[in-house]
Amino acid sequence: MAVISKKKIVYPISENLRKYLVKYGREVDIPIHYKELLRYTNSIALYDYKDNDTLWETVFYDESDRNEIHYKVKKIYALLKADGDMTVMKHLYVDRIDLCTYGNTQPFRVRIVNRINDNFDYFYIKNADASRVYGLGLEHLLSPNRIGYLVYRDTLIEEHIAGIPGEQFMKQQLHDPMLNPIRLSKEFVKFNERCFVRLLGDMHSSNFVIDVTPDFEETHYRIRSIDFDQQSYEGKKSIYLPQFFKQNNALIQLGIKHITKESMAQYQKEERALIATRLTSSPKEITDILNSMEKDVLSKDSNIESLKNELARHYNNPAFLRCKNMGAILRMSLNQLIHK
Repeated sequence: MAVISKKKIVYPISENLRKYLVKYGREVDIPIHYKELLRYTNSIALYDYKDNDTLWETVFYDESDRNEIHYKVKKIYALLKADGDMTVMKHLYVDRIDLCTYGNTQPFRVRIVNRINDNFDYFYIKNADASRVYGLGLEHLLSPNRIGYLVYRDTLIEEHIAGIPGEQFMKQQLHDPMLNPIRLSKEFVKFNERCFVRLLGDMHSSNFVIDVTPDFEETHYRIRSIDFDQQSYEGKKSIYLPQFFKQNNALIQLGIKHITKESMAQYQKEERALIATRLTSSPKEITDILNSMEKDVLSKDSNIESLKNELARHYNNPAFLRCKNMGAILRMSLNQLIHK
């Protein structure tokens, strides 16, 4: 089983990464920064509709600060969703700001509500961690999903990724008579392959969601990462394979029961071919993000040494042994797809 025993180091945004973000429109001057949201005066535990502690706290601000903070937070939402056009925001209000005190970057989650129809959305304001920013960028480029995120100085803004939390899905949905176990198992195999190829670690059930889309004849599933802190950091190969996390056992057992080894190999090849296509469709941006990663410090030397040795054995490719950093290891991992 895959186990992470120590908390990950938070790495600052480097000059190289900053240049990449500016070039591709991800660096935007925002009206309020993470540290300003720490001025809250009180907080209470947030419970869900079943009265379970969510481990988030709803924070409150002095009346003198609240209106200004809420207005600036709405402007951030406008930047994220409407390129800064505040005219489309006039019917929206900030319903709640929550703080996650146990997360690596202690994010704030903002709930925005449309006062006309009570429809709501979320987005996040976080301390910027270079690993997470690289993870978001690679997810946007190499996965089937597109992600909205912005950075300014030491603040990271992320859109909400909708879906049923993996842990909740396994507890409540796996025995649904409408479940298609073969399609779900196929998606888990493909998700497992995506994470491994692009070296996104720590994908246990609390760090991904399952997006369920009913179709006219069948149900489709998409597993989406929601935590990108462990992009190219750990030294063990197993950390980058969701199949080795005990929290995912229910999905793993479903796959063992419903798909064959031959089918699994087919799905792995399909996903690798799709990633290779994405690599060739955005070659300049992929090259720029990898060049930046190769110039940055994103992990400990011991992790780099361990991972390159494990991947050299896995792929039977001694070229991994020449890699000096995590960016070079990731480039070599992606090159495996293009060469084949």
